[in-house]
Amino acid sequence: MAAGEGSLQPVRWRGLPRGRTLLRVALVAVLLGLAAAVLQTPAGCPPGTAPAGPTPAASPASPAARPPSVALPLPSGSVGVPVRLAEPAALAVLRPGARVDLLVVPADGAGGEATLLAPRALVLDVVGAGSVDGSSALYLALRPEQAQQAVGVPEGSRFAVVVRG
Repeated sequence: MAAGEGSLQPVRWRGLPRGRTLLRVALVAVLLGLAAAVLQTPAGCPPGTAPAGPTPAASPASPAARPPSVALPLPSGSVGVPVRLAEPAALAVLRPGARVDLLVVPADGAGGEATLLAPRALVLDVVGAGSVDGSSALYLALRPEQAQQAVGVPEGSRFAVVVRG
């Protein structure tokens, strides 16, 4: 066995690294710092989510390309009422802050005329606009007497909206 071979004694440097060794140590330190900065996840961004930005495949007119809607607070003196529309496709054009006329069509279809239940109702939120399973609804701010009428419509009656400009 040669001197130092097979020994468990620690290797000692005879001074600070110089030249290329110093350059390698500095480069490794910079790369490790850069990797830590890139891999650090911000507190508001859960792992596995894609960065928010425009997708090239989606056109601006498509519902997927629009920014998500934010529900509005309930104005004072109003009550919030969820309404399922007879035609859920109308939800695709509605956004919080829009004004709609809420109409009700009687269940028996007598006369086939829609009754204006709430003119210029404020849309607070649109829930499930893209769903096809019937879980979509419109959340409206109505006066208490309008809300009582909307909740008290006979079963089988259908709601519709006319979008205001």
